[in-house]
Amino acid sequence: MRVLSLLIALVLQAAAPMRTIDQGTQSGIDDARNVVVRSADEWSRLWRANAGDKPAPPVDFTKEMVVGVFLGSRPTAGYSVQITGAREAPDGLVVQYRVGSPPRDMMTAQVITTPYHLVALPKRAGDVKFEKVP
Repeated sequence: MRVLSLLIALVLQAAAPMRTIDQGTQSGIDDARNVVVRSADEWSRLWRANAGDKPAPPVDFTKEMVVGVFLGSRPTAGYSVQITGAREAPDGLVVQYRVGSPPRDMMTAQVITTPYHLVALPKRAGDVKFEKVP
């Protein structure tokens, strides 16, 4: 029984495979938000808000879902966001992400940026939580 418990714990902690769909610093979405998209209709609306008329990358929503992190407006260049992984937890999926900022003494372009990262993961029902990691 102990071996079975250990195997279950390992499966729950295993990283979910993911692929980047799109990432950049110029999103049409200028408010900070984390998103979970499980249907083609939701994807179409999100993509249009993010990228306007640019064609949406294909996603097979029978097998995948999309998760994303949008940082919202930033006052200069040098900001970024990277979804670094996803793992199963007893209460759902945890998506981990890292935020990059320009060093205080770095000269940066004075341009508003809106960093984001969108990834596809195997489709899952249930809660998805987002966790900022250092």
